[in-house]
Amino acid sequence: MEINHVLIVEDDKEIREGVQIYLQSQGYKVFQAADGIEGLEVLEKEEIHLAIIDIMMPRMDGIRMTMKLREKYDFPVIMLSAKSEEVDKITGLNIGADDYVTKPFTPMELMARVNSQLRRYRRFLEKLVPQENVHVIGGLEINEDTVEVTMDGNPVKLTPIEYKILLLLAKNPGRVFSSEEIYERVWQEKAINTDTIMVHVRNIREKIEIDPKKPKYLKVVWGVGYKLEKQS
Repeated sequence: MEINHVLIVEDDKEIREGVQIYLQSQGYKVFQAADGIEGLEVLEKEEIHLAIIDIMMPRMDGIRMTMKLREKYDFPVIMLSAKSEEVDKITGLNIGADDYVTKPFTPMELMARVNSQLRRYRRFLEKLVPQENVHVIGGLEINEDTVEVTMDGNPVKLTPIEYKILLLLAKNPGRVFSSEEIYERVWQEKAINTDTIMVHVRNIREKIEIDPKKPKYLKVVWGVGYKLEKQS
């Protein structure tokens, strides 16, 4: 498993070292910098997966450092701010920080934010790499390797037949399949009675649509068949 590299940029040596000790105990590799200039120098030399950056620092503050790093890097940035720095905090989020933690904070709170941001970043990177066996249509995701279906990140429980029908449509978004064609492809035999297709489609809709009566994904093309609508 890949070890995540975290950069902590903070002019208070005690906070910096305290965070480093805690992150290392959780299996992270940690790099330190005392201000924004040092922080940017570390980024030039090391591969960093997440940065924790204090707002108020000498030489170069956290806002300026975040603006600079966003010109080249898209990894998550968590800002550390004092309660009095509310305006700076909003500025930080506007110029590309992903989250902030207000001082004083507990190690557990910081750790939860770090884990959450890295999880989201990993998912973002995975979406950039096309996976042949993962079909994504809007919020619907079907993973052929794990035989798992999710809608907006929530698992969807399908029967084996429902899964096969949905997978067939998901592999060909926008294409209309007749009931006969769905039957023959899924059951792999000549279609005699295709009424069951309508029942299965209704069941799939109940599981994946917010409003099954006004489906966004699984559409009927009257007199022709069914399709999974492409999502923008």
